[in-house]
Amino acid sequence: MINKKLEEAFNKQINAEFYSAYLYLSMAAYLSKENFEGFASWMKVQFEEEQFHAFKMYDYLLERGGEVKLELIEKPQTEWNGIIDVFDATLKHERHVSALINKLADVADEVKDRASLSYLQWFIDEQVEEESNAETILKQLEFVEGKGHGVLMLDRELGSRVFTPPTTV
Repeated sequence: MINKKLEEAFNKQINAEFYSAYLYLSMAAYLSKENFEGFASWMKVQFEEEQFHAFKMYDYLLERGGEVKLELIEKPQTEWNGIIDVFDATLKHERHVSALINKLADVADEVKDRASLSYLQWFIDEQVEEESNAETILKQLEFVEGKGHGVLMLDRELGSRVFTPPTTV
């Protein structure tokens, strides 16, 4: 049976992961409205990844004898000041999620739940990749000043991304 304090922390993280999915879906809608279908597609993959993360934690919590308590998901932002602003917000959000997952790992460490610490290492590693991807795209957009042929090339490139669930978690 999972420790109650850790159960509560996992439930907060599940909610945060579902919020992340909702935020990325909102970004996808904004990008589609702005006619950046490749960037919108990339964000839809982010949406799927965040849902995957939430469900992995949901399943883990149940497997450990915990209770899943779903909460209201906060309304996400719906407007941005252009494509650079979208990816700046994405990077800031991924850094926020990294901090949340680190806090969750801190709770697991505090209650001496080695199984959860081991389980959370995958999410910690995943956040390094998430931050790196967002930062790379942001830097590329800043390099082309968020306009012109460079943005169109990035839009095409990012549109080729597909969601592939990890085989190990």
